[in-house]
Order: sequence, then C-alpha cells, then structure tokens
Amino acid sequence: MDDAYELSVGVPTVEVFRRLRTDAGLSDKAPEAVALALPNTWHGVVVHHEGEPVGMGRVIGDGGTVFQIVDVCIHPAHQGRGLGKRIMAALTEELERRAPATAYGPSPVMVDTLR
Repeated sequence: MDDAYELSVGVPTVEVFRRLRTDAGLSDKAPEAVALALPNTWHGVVVHHEGEPVGMGRVIGDGGTVFQIVDVCIHPAHQGRGLGKRIMAALTEELERRAPATAYGPSPVMVDTLR
C-alpha cells in the first residue's frame, strides 16, 4: 500500500460508513441501522489518507461458525491503488488467525479473485 495511506483496525463512525458506501456506489443504509450494526463487527479496518477515511471493510458473523466479509469499499478518488487488495488481505489474515478452522466463511477462491 502506498505510504500515503494508513490502514487501522476498527470501524468508521456512522456518518463515515454511510458516506464511504454511497461515494463508492453502494446503497445507503439508515443511520439507525448502521448504529446497530457497527458494534457487531467481528473485525474491521479503515484506510486513511492524510487523516481522512477513504476506505473500509468489515467481517461480520457469529464469532464461531459463520463469517462474511462485507462493506469493502474505496472512495473513487482513491481507487486503483491496491487499497481494496490491502483491505481484503487484512480481513482474511484476521480470519485465518482467529476464526475456528471449522468455520464457514469466504472461500479461498473468492478471496484470491478479490486480491
């Protein structure tokens, strides 16, 4: 990842989550729904450029048997720099590190396709 970008563990604020989704062309979500959802994130990452959040991704699931990668998006002005690959790598590394081996989650083929 370009040195101008910093990836940190965590989730964005409700406002930033909604902005990143819509800026990237994903559907908007009601603020109330986002406020309920974000604390239930199993693992999340946010990419910052000069202190401003420009990308994110999350893993959701039950913590033991099922996991899903969601909300991976990059602001259009920052696309094409490998940030999505970096987000996917961070999320899958955490899944490999912490998720039980018998858990159902993203297939290696799907993850490799997204990298």
